[in-house]
This record gives sequence, structure tokens and C-alpha cells, in this order.
Amino acid sequence: MSITENREDGCVILTVSGEIDGTNVDEFEEKLAKAGSEADELVLELGGLVYISSAVLRSFHQQQKTMQEQGKRMVLRHVTKEVMDIFTVTGFVRLLEIEES
Repeated sequence: MSITENREDGCVILTVSGEIDGTNVDEFEEKLAKAGSEADELVLELGGLVYISSAVLRSFHQQQKTMQEQGKRMVLRHVTKEVMDIFTVTGFVRLLEIEES
């Protein structure tokens, strides 16, 4: 897993690539929570993300829920087919804000 961060006027953009699974989900959750706490809008660029485990689904959902409760926005962009298939099969496609590429 690789995560790079950029900031633009209250927006934090995390570009995530590689795989997120049980071995690195804790690190991902920490970076996601930190970025979410510092942003009015959190954008996750997922064009390079090729695999996520079920544990990561909870991370996405919890962060989106937290941000919504604070009046903030989290959006997922450029989701790969592999990851979108996981979101679709698990029903998370209805729970997360996903922008079509």
C-alpha cells in the first residue's frame, strides 16, 4: 500500500495504491482518520488500488459516517473495477459516495 497526500483549500486528497488487507489496515485507518479530522472535504483517489479486504470496507464506511456527522464530505474517485466489484457485491456501493470516472 502506498498513500500520498495533497491539500487544497480545506480539501485533503489521499491517493491510495496497491493492496489494503489485514497486514496494513491499521496504518490505513490511522491515515484516513487523521486526514478526515483535518479536512472539510476528503477525496480518496483509488485509481491505483487493486485489492481491499473486508476489514477495509468498515474503515471506509466509518470514516464517511464520521465526516457526515460533522457536516463534512468524503468522496471516492477513480475506483478500479476490482474494488468497485467488491463495493457492489457487499452493498457498500449504496453506503459510500463514489464519483464515476
